[in-house]
Amino acid sequence: MTDAPAPPPPPASSRQTEGGRVNLRRLTRLPLTMMLTSLLAGLGIVQLSFQLINTGYRSVTWTRQTQEAQGRIQGLERDVQVLQDAETNANTPGYLRELARCQGFVGQNERVVVSPDAPESPGENCRALRLP
Repeated sequence: MTDAPAPPPPPASSRQTEGGRVNLRRLTRLPLTMMLTSLLAGLGIVQLSFQLINTGYRSVTWTRQTQEAQGRIQGLERDVQVLQDAETNANTPGYLRELARCQGFVGQNERVVVSPDAPESPGENCRALRLP
């Protein structure tokens, strides 16, 4: 800090001329800058809106496809269980006996009784199990 007086202010005419030009340039650039800023902000809003809508659509589509896939998986798991049960029962004596009865065979100690009103061609004796 010195006790020297402050420098004198610049002349008023030169300050207004230079300041006027600088301020005029800034003022002419300001609307263009504001328009560009507004344009970029508008584009950002449009892009954000598109991204939000696209994300919502993909979420709904993904959820629906996931539910469909889970339904198909459950159906396939049921089919696998039926096939595994059929495979395990295919060679058991009880299943073979039941299959023979369905085809019309009888046991050695059994007596065959035929009704006089029986049809010529016998129908199905057993329920057919459809394998997948």
